[in-house]
Amino acid sequence: MQLKAVLLAGGMGTRLREETEYRPKPMVEIGQRPILWHIMKNLSTQGLLDFVICLGYKGDYIKDYFLNYEARVNDLTVELGANRERNSLSSSSETDWVVTLANTGLSTMTGGRIHRVKQYVQGERFLCTYGDGLADINLPELIKFHEDHGKIATVTAVMPTSRFGAIEIAPDDTVSKFTEKPKGNVWVNGGFFIFEPEIFDFLTPECILEEEPLEKLAKMGELVAYKHHGFWKPMDTYRESLELNEIWDSESAPWKNW
Repeated sequence: MQLKAVLLAGGMGTRLREETEYRPKPMVEIGQRPILWHIMKNLSTQGLLDFVICLGYKGDYIKDYFLNYEARVNDLTVELGANRERNSLSSSSETDWVVTLANTGLSTMTGGRIHRVKQYVQGERFLCTYGDGLADINLPELIKFHEDHGKIATVTAVMPTSRFGAIEIAPDDTVSKFTEKPKGNVWVNGGFFIFEPEIFDFLTPECILEEEPLEKLAKMGELVAYKHHGFWKPMDTYRESLELNEIWDSESAPWKNW
């Protein structure tokens, strides 16, 4: 089964104000491409080619990007004048992508955004993730995990790297070990959900996905965690955007599977 991917790209990104005053956070660039493109490229390389993007804050920016995508990424010859023409001299490798751009409201919460694109994933199992986080997810493995447990929802659980160095202190107060930015010991929501169509029974137009819907599913035993031990990093702050660019510039970005 080929899944559609629902991408939550409507938030205001207030903690990344340096970048999001003039554009939505999913359009902040890593290298020369928006982080949203990196997420989509990673998923498409693993077989997901049909995307539903939930728009909100500065959604027209994302619409313009995809409406003019071929012109952005290809070499062109443009003939000016009354009968002007534009001819592409190259072609992108994203020619099989189908991108649905759905207006889901300026201040709509995450669950409400998914609720508002129900018509585009009606009756289908689908992947859902945030438009500002990257991971080296093994998608076939995640989907198989979901199929095997047979529940309504799967959430990818991750152990994020701490922002701070960790210090182990000996009884005499000497530092016995110092670890720069270790991984934590608490599993957190890393996105990359797999949802069955029944998820819409738990959503309302104004709900926050991470609160009542997921809490209720958990109480019912219908939410299962897929533990991802590999790379995962969100872009919540300007510092994290710089770190992701540094990883990309190193030419060893874990999420680059193309």
